[in-house]
Amino acid sequence: MRLIIVSGRSGSGKSISLHVLEDMGFYCVDNLPLALIPDLLKQTFTHTEQVAIGIDARNVAANLEKLQEILDNVSDQVDSCEVLFLSADDETLLKRYSETRRSHPLTKKGIPLAEAIQLEQQLLSPIAMRADLWIDTTHLTMHDLREHLQQRLGLKSATHMALLFKSFGYKYGALLDADYVFDVRCLPNPYWQAGLRANSGLDAKVQDFLNAQPAVLEMVETMANFLNTWLSSFAQNGRKYMTIAVGCTGGMHRSVYIVEKLAALFQENWAVQVRHRELS
Repeated sequence: MRLIIVSGRSGSGKSISLHVLEDMGFYCVDNLPLALIPDLLKQTFTHTEQVAIGIDARNVAANLEKLQEILDNVSDQVDSCEVLFLSADDETLLKRYSETRRSHPLTKKGIPLAEAIQLEQQLLSPIAMRADLWIDTTHLTMHDLREHLQQRLGLKSATHMALLFKSFGYKYGALLDADYVFDVRCLPNPYWQAGLRANSGLDAKVQDFLNAQPAVLEMVETMANFLNTWLSSFAQNGRKYMTIAVGCTGGMHRSVYIVEKLAALFQENWAVQVRHRELS
């Protein structure tokens, strides 16, 4: 049996994620008390091979702190267990609640929404720290999140770790859901070259310019050597997902080019995906 624990900050996409998993054939239960997980697995063992459980801050805080202990106790009932955690920045969560006019589950009389959001983050920290896959939905639409989950969870296998190479621009905010972040703002910038500003790192003219820069080629080689050295160690220790981010100033040229280069180098031996935040 494959078990996925779905958790995250309210408003970050937990319900959407459970709907996606349900569409993928998972037996889904939302807001289940953690202590009831063993009983649920016993009840579903004979008629389903995929179970997803939504866990949020409405659980008793003491139970949230015992997540790892509870998962260890059911290890003999499942073939694989993954924890998916979704988050978004505070400003985005406030905006989403304002637009939908929904009530935050922790909102109480006299406690404003901003404080409830902060309290929830503290309560969910044990699950966030245990997460195998951590997704920041700040810049994702509902459609983007659905596609993102289908791709990432669909690539999971017993012998391969899924790699997501992601480009972004620092001027639009740092990437929060990455395991490794490489800053390439020190490299020659096509933005300042005549005729290249409007193009992206996917275009041949920009690629030709960057291919001619020794520092760029050295940076790619250094990154590839580093990842080649350590990715296998993460996979051997049970990691199922890794996000490698590359950032430049605007997320249009250098980071896009380097992400494409790295993805091409690793796609033969790994399950590789590519996402360009500022081009989407």
